[in-house]
Amino acid sequence: MMLEIITSQSLSPLRHGFFTRKGGASSGVFAGLNCGAGSSDQSEIVAINRARVAEAMDVPVSHLVNVHQTHSARVVTVDGPHDGPVPEADGLVTATPGVALSVLTADCQPVLFADAQAGVVGAAHAGWRGAIDGVLDETISAMVKLGAVRENIKAVIGPAISQRAYEVGPEFFDDFMGEDPGNARFFAGGAGDRLHFDLPGYGLHKMREAGIEAEWTRHCTYSDPERFFSYRRSCHEKEADYGRLISVIRL
Repeated sequence: MMLEIITSQSLSPLRHGFFTRKGGASSGVFAGLNCGAGSSDQSEIVAINRARVAEAMDVPVSHLVNVHQTHSARVVTVDGPHDGPVPEADGLVTATPGVALSVLTADCQPVLFADAQAGVVGAAHAGWRGAIDGVLDETISAMVKLGAVRENIKAVIGPAISQRAYEVGPEFFDDFMGEDPGNARFFAGGAGDRLHFDLPGYGLHKMREAGIEAEWTRHCTYSDPERFFSYRRSCHEKEADYGRLISVIRL
């Protein structure tokens, strides 16, 4: 099966892609393009999947750069393969041609950034915790330090969990009200004390507030099991583990 790669005109002409689960070598609950080395999938199979992604991005697999994601606001600047252990961070930026920045997700927001004129790109893993703590703002700021112009940066949120599938509790709501009472607009009522949170809507708000153009591809990971892995869906279906989707951008 061929790889399926979702792209956005906003990030062209730079090579980029939000990869679906199609076209990979994994099987079972990981069936397809599982790129999560932290999953319990076979490491050799994950390596095959990553090699297919690197080939699609036209870089050596050594230049398909990632980080050890921790739901933080930490961002690293890279100019080549990591020299030593993979750093803990949730955002990456570069101004080096031939380096492909990648993040892994399975409901959280994968966000790709580009200032094509300045030759600066970024990628961020933005779950609710990273988003509220500032990973999107920090990624934008790191790009500006490399020469990007804020008004020229374009950002695209890839496949992520949609509001209708993202049920949360009152304590979650309280965290967002503590940041800004205006965040109430990203919540809708659910059953009992449950609420539904609009993660992509919140991400778009944070980036537009930071002064950049942003959009969402409008793909819901939870609702489309044939194309996307989903942590929350795997929990509801009582699966032992789940695959990770990869999103990549390069100069």
